[in-house]
Amino acid sequence: MTGTLRTAGFDGETLEIIAFRLHDQEFCVKTTTIREIRGWAPSTPIPHSPPEVIGVMNLRGTVIPIIDLAHKLGMKSTVANERSAIVVAEVHNMVIGLVVDRVSDILTVQGSQVQPVPEVTASFDKSFAEGIIANDAGMICFLNLSRMFKERDVEELAA
Repeated sequence: MTGTLRTAGFDGETLEIIAFRLHDQEFCVKTTTIREIRGWAPSTPIPHSPPEVIGVMNLRGTVIPIIDLAHKLGMKSTVANERSAIVVAEVHNMVIGLVVDRVSDILTVQGSQVQPVPEVTASFDKSFAEGIIANDAGMICFLNLSRMFKERDVEELAA
């Protein structure tokens, strides 16, 4: 690699992101995908649902699926507690709740700060991540919810 810093394609943009923790790792998404942040509340399990679906909850009269985001990312499932949060997001015109350990911050970053996810192996699927943001506090993995939840997957969650 030459001496130039490669970026993930957000040059010239200013990005508003919400950062949250899953276990000891920091992740973020664009704030434009987020509807609200709620405190933890138990959900109603759904029989035979995909393993990442914890259940459903009533959000002001609308039933939404609640997703164990850690499990979806291939991590150990989150054990929710009073510090946990549900990040309510809109993906492919459907509202879903994402369980996170806690919300860390709302940040404004320059697009040039988002670096591409490095190739790990040929079989490594980096489609869930937009890039990596390195800051003074560490590294933040920038997630792409629309690629993480494909349109047909979201339709199945709604069924």
